[in-house]
Amino acid sequence: MRRTAARTVLALTAALITGVGAGVGAAPSAHAAPSAGATASGLRDVMWVGNNWAGTASIVDARKLQVLRRGVDLVPDKAQELADIQADPARLAFYLAIQQGPGEGHDQYVDDMFTTSDGRYLAVSRPSFADVVWIDVAKAVAGRTDSIVREQQMDGYRTDHMGLSPDGRRLLVSDSTERQVIEFSMVSETVGGTRIAMGDRLRSFESGETPHESNFTKDGSRIFHASIGKVYTPGDETGAGPVKIGPLHDALKGDRWFQIVDDASFGIKQRWDMGKELAEAGYPGMSSAVRPMAVAPDERFVYFQVSYFHGLVEFDTRAPDLDGVVTYTAGGIPEPRTGAVRRVVNLPNRVPSMPREQYVNDSAHHGLSMDQKGSTLCAAGTMDDYAALVDRKTMTPTIFDTASTGHSYGKPYWTTEGLGDTCWVSLSEADAVAVLSFDQRKELAYLPVGDHPQRIRHGFVSERVLAAPAPAGTATAAATAASALDAGSRLGPIDDSPAPRVTSAQEVDLQLVGSRSVPWLTVVGLLALLLVSTALRSAQARMTRRRA
Repeated sequence: MRRTAARTVLALTAALITGVGAGVGAAPSAHAAPSAGATASGLRDVMWVGNNWAGTASIVDARKLQVLRRGVDLVPDKAQELADIQADPARLAFYLAIQQGPGEGHDQYVDDMFTTSDGRYLAVSRPSFADVVWIDVAKAVAGRTDSIVREQQMDGYRTDHMGLSPDGRRLLVSDSTERQVIEFSMVSETVGGTRIAMGDRLRSFESGETPHESNFTKDGSRIFHASIGKVYTPGDETGAGPVKIGPLHDALKGDRWFQIVDDASFGIKQRWDMGKELAEAGYPGMSSAVRPMAVAPDERFVYFQVSYFHGLVEFDTRAPDLDGVVTYTAGGIPEPRTGAVRRVVNLPNRVPSMPREQYVNDSAHHGLSMDQKGSTLCAAGTMDDYAALVDRKTMTPTIFDTASTGHSYGKPYWTTEGLGDTCWVSLSEADAVAVLSFDQRKELAYLPVGDHPQRIRHGFVSERVLAAPAPAGTATAAATAASALDAGSRLGPIDDSPAPRVTSAQEVDLQLVGSRSVPWLTVVGLLALLLVSTALRSAQARMTRRRA
């Protein structure tokens, strides 16, 4: 699908401010008592696994922990998208830079996904295509190529993490190269007399460089959001021997903020520079880039990972500022009078001699969640090849890795709280998902999925859709029942390809141009173009703030 033209959203924004009318298609939140809702409405609770490099999804029964489908195609429009990219030099430059940088030499087809509350549609952010699409689940599971019902392009050149509101009505999408997060509708409804369709673009709020994760509070009134800076640039070291080059590092990486956004107005309530907050707490030289986060049940304490750090940080959003002085501004917003680092927790660093430049997208650890009781954290030790259940009180970890489980825990990339007091862990290098019990501190299942699984989300699928015959190229529960925990096994290659289709000459050409064989001089040139472009955008943003 071709890049859509910019569209007017003023009427929709006004409607949102004036109030909500009769909802059409709005259902209870995917996060509110999902099991009861699913049972009553003929839906099944499932784990949606996005296989980033394959461009597919795997569907796992969230209770039985069995793989129901593999190879569900989330890029049925791939040939058209690649043709459009090839015709646009700017898009082609970013596409190749993303592939050779964040994608580690691979296309990034699937970053994040959420189902609508009725289970009919799946919203998917696709970084290499810089868009978000809404896919008809029944058509996709059946192997049809006409499954995309709506597409929205970003203003920039890459999509990333998404966040879903507690009522399931609003979707937040990080517009990676445009320093903003965009809100879309997940339902068709009437708001303040204005008709809104699923997929409509509504509002946006400002972020720092490379917007990352967004999490709503339980009542949906606030959004915890962080930006991670230019993770694709060199200059990861903050010093050269005894010489500190922190300011140069900061200039290269750009603005990295943790902020709380008011959902009603999309205004910034508080904004912190976590590198400076860590320095105030006695931890100088740590990164400002807040990676995945876990919000405690009281929504006062936030736990987060930061770039290059093998561990996690505990931050109290209501505690008085440690030095009682406004020592910095972040995007023109003064340092808040509340907010303090309480604990910095080191977890095992198994690659102490690895240069920072080799960390995947600057992440030592990338994945953090918490059980419903708020007593245990679940951390993905990305560069260390382990997952850890961490007691929140004592910060004592229980490690899960190849040695303790008997199968690969290669490059864990995400964790999320699952049903039944479980933690779901994507193991991107192992092409598998692990299910850990918070309470029992043990592995319950180890499931083969697809090529480079990243984001895992709880969602729904209609029982009727799952009852239909599986098309060629996908797997059914019967064929994968043995994929549950086999403590002595190690996965072999998994074919997660979507059903075969004709590949256009343009698609073949672009794949060859963008393969690992691209000369490094070309890659450096593309990354330089990316840096110049984002630097210009940052300068424009600063000038706009000054004028304001």
